[in-house]
Amino acid sequence: MNQAAMHDLGRLLLRLTLGVLVLLHGVAKLRGGMSGIEGMVEAAGLPGVLAYGVLVGEVLAPLMLVFGFHARIGAMLVAVNMVVAIALAHMGQLGQLNGEGGWALELQGMFLGTAVAIALLGPGRYGINQS
Repeated sequence: MNQAAMHDLGRLLLRLTLGVLVLLHGVAKLRGGMSGIEGMVEAAGLPGVLAYGVLVGEVLAPLMLVFGFHARIGAMLVAVNMVVAIALAHMGQLGQLNGEGGWALELQGMFLGTAVAIALLGPGRYGINQS
């Protein structure tokens, strides 16, 4: 397999992994309701309607990644979603370790880092478009 094909397969794997894993969080919010997110947003002094932005970051953007449709934009939406999630829900854990000695926010950090990597690398050729 040539170098370009391996790079494209690597990008596809990154897109699919991030897209599917974040989408599962979005589907859970669709099924369970948005009241908890609305409460967090309002507790931060923001209008509750902004909570529905999480659906952009956890449903629309992951679908963009999975299908390779403007995946750089989708990746940046996931990254913004993760920064907001860390700021609203996880700021107290920022410097903490979990019970196994890993960072308490390793999942959020992995989602954020992977999203930024996809935004920088691009989606590769296996998708609806290459942007």
